[in-house]
Amino acid sequence: MYNWQHKNWPDFKFDGTSIDTELMKFMLKAGALKGMITALPEAISTETIVQIMVAEAIKTSEIEGEIINRIDVMSSIRKNLGLPIAKEPKDKNAIGLSQLLIDVRNTYTQPLTQSKILEWHNLLMGNNKRINAGQWRKGTAPMLVISGSASDPKVHFEAPPSKSIPKQMKGFIEWYNTSEITSPIIKAAVAHLYFVSIHPFEDGNGRIGRAIAEKALSQGFDNPILFSISKAIEENRADYYKALQQAQQKLEITKWIEWFSSIIMIAQDDAEKTIQFTIKKVRFFDKYDKSFNDRQRKVINRILEEGVTGFKGGMNVNKYISITNTSKATATRDLQELVEMNVFVSKGVGRATGYEINI
Repeated sequence: MYNWQHKNWPDFKFDGTSIDTELMKFMLKAGALKGMITALPEAISTETIVQIMVAEAIKTSEIEGEIINRIDVMSSIRKNLGLPIAKEPKDKNAIGLSQLLIDVRNTYTQPLTQSKILEWHNLLMGNNKRINAGQWRKGTAPMLVISGSASDPKVHFEAPPSKSIPKQMKGFIEWYNTSEITSPIIKAAVAHLYFVSIHPFEDGNGRIGRAIAEKALSQGFDNPILFSISKAIEENRADYYKALQQAQQKLEITKWIEWFSSIIMIAQDDAEKTIQFTIKKVRFFDKYDKSFNDRQRKVINRILEEGVTGFKGGMNVNKYISITNTSKATATRDLQELVEMNVFVSKGVGRATGYEINI
């Protein structure tokens, strides 16, 4: 039996006091993060916000098993914020998702409406010809969330029938705009669970649900959130699906709210690391940028695009050649110069030599 099949649906029950300590920690950290961003020079604070939004775009897709072009996401977000870009983004999916996330931030103070949800879905899925983008799902076949092979599928959840979606979503939107829940974390947790349990679209429900959670948090704190929910969820993806599946079987959702609040705390900690990394990156370029040739600058920018987690596997001669389209001799010389400048630290010997950036 699923939550929407209970006679009291959607009357969720929970003990909000169970996260009082976490909520206090969150409030203190939220104030600290806002203070850190505000105190930074405008260029650094803007770059930090861009990095957080890029992480959200990439990770909200990775949760669903989809990969989008990081460079196009970065360019699209920067373009939508009115910032300079190196080249025009080409990946239409990256462009649409970036526009969605920008709109979530720009319209967080406004009530949630059906037209806004459908607009977000059209931005997200408009380039997928197999999906009826910007429309509630239709048809009589059950909407199942499954895993496993086609011959031996495992059903995790069955959503309400398509014919009930207009009524279900009308109720959800009314609840969202009139809810008396005062805790932003609790409202975001309930909103996400409520929305994905209705599962109103053929695809993209998780990503839209996380956007709605972001809106709820931003509204609750009267400021666009300064962290990536999806990055924290993606790093705990198995636990996310397990917690969600358990919560979708009943209306008592205290454990779901506790899990969601723990993810928000992880997201805040990660945002603090991102701010510190961005400050280091700006200082790094202030110190070294004039010493780099164009090839070295391109490689270093590519490494630093990966953010706090860094460039997977480090740098080596072959990767340098691939990024710069140069010769082995030139790549080796460029890398050695970077080591001598103390920009790179070499690891290993011979063909196994690798390089890590010393930021």
